[in-house]
Amino acid sequence: MPLKETERPADVKEVDRFDGGVGWIAYPEETMQRASHALAVPSEDGGADDVWVIDPVDGEGVDDLLDDLGDVRGVVVLMDRHSRDAKAIADRYDVPIFVPSFVDPGLDAPTQPLGDTLPGTEFRVVRTVDWPIWDEAALYDGETLVVGDLVGTVEYFLAGRERVGVHPMLRVAPPKALRRFTPERILTGHGEGVMNDGARALQEAADGARRRAPRVWLKGVTSFLS
Repeated sequence: MPLKETERPADVKEVDRFDGGVGWIAYPEETMQRASHALAVPSEDGGADDVWVIDPVDGEGVDDLLDDLGDVRGVVVLMDRHSRDAKAIADRYDVPIFVPSFVDPGLDAPTQPLGDTLPGTEFRVVRTVDWPIWDEAALYDGETLVVGDLVGTVEYFLAGRERVGVHPMLRVAPPKALRRFTPERILTGHGEGVMNDGARALQEAADGARRRAPRVWLKGVTSFLS
């Protein structure tokens, strides 16, 4: 199983469908399981919902998913390593790319600063990781939490019976932001989301992050070398 695919996928795998959004995994066979999401919120003019595309990986079928939700208003990049295919999708829909002021994804494209909230929505922009080599934000509206690499559900993020796990590099000193969220659902940049009782899953992940770190590190080495 490849760590990360580069060829355009024949078809994407739909995940995380809920009333207000959808997710997809463009390369279901890759180890990293890069997941992308789109949020649909009511538009101010009462027309089709505004659609915000988060950390997207492009592929066949993505346009169908987005068009079913409403009108694409913008693309959002939540962290410095998640430029992914943001430019390709923004160009295709002729919409801006929004990036938190503290994130530099190294995009070869114009971007617009993302302030304290996602425009026209109840989603707050919350800084979650502030490292010299890692800056990341989350989107949170009290019910849905959207993250980049803060937590994930792929095998190399998890230990024991965790439903979602803290990123292996963050386990020794889990970000304090983890304690600020009590979501029903968690949409993560790696793996399928947690679609119910997310607050409990996140609390268990934070509580056991450091204690379970050695198991995750060993599993990660095995996964990436296999």
